[in-house]
Amino acid sequence: MYCPTKFQQQNTQQLEALINDYPFATLITYTDNEIEVNHLPFILKTINGKQVLQAHIAKANPLWKNVQNKSKVMVVFNGPNEYISPNYYPTKKETGKVVPTWNYAVVHVKGDIRFIQEPSWLLQLIGDLTQHHEAKQQTPWMMSDTPAGYINKMLPAIVGLEIDISCIQGKWKLSQNQPEVNKLGVVKGLNKRNTTMADLVKSQI
Repeated sequence: MYCPTKFQQQNTQQLEALINDYPFATLITYTDNEIEVNHLPFILKTINGKQVLQAHIAKANPLWKNVQNKSKVMVVFNGPNEYISPNYYPTKKETGKVVPTWNYAVVHVKGDIRFIQEPSWLLQLIGDLTQHHEAKQQTPWMMSDTPAGYINKMLPAIVGLEIDISCIQGKWKLSQNQPEVNKLGVVKGLNKRNTTMADLVKSQI
């Protein structure tokens, strides 16, 4: 990923926060025949001091057959993003030397993948995903809400995957290359659209 120094995000807490807040990511894998892309919700865990990403796919998805265990993969997590109009920049009135751009926050994760079909592992994964994503519900759904044995009958229909993380790279393009007056203009312009990007840009001032 092309990432000028001023846009590099190296704060571990912020990188992990984006992964947790925007867990629906793009998994990119490569086989002898082609590049494959899948879109999955992931969960970030630390196991024995090592960070991993976990998810699952439908067993009908041939990914687990086409990609060998320990193959290198990439996962892309897209955070907030917004179009930035030149009209936001006060310097437009002074020089006119401004152009449109796009602000965004993104995390790329590289690692080695393995596929898992052990029922107890899958059950733990589903429980963790459920707890994570139901946490904000007024009445969280629980696996125990299903009929007895229902979840266990569903497990053979999925395959788990775990990625041992080797590298996490973040890019926060938040108008850092603009003078403060233009950053303030971006915040003002974005606030009219009620976006989280305004707060991110404000954090750069």
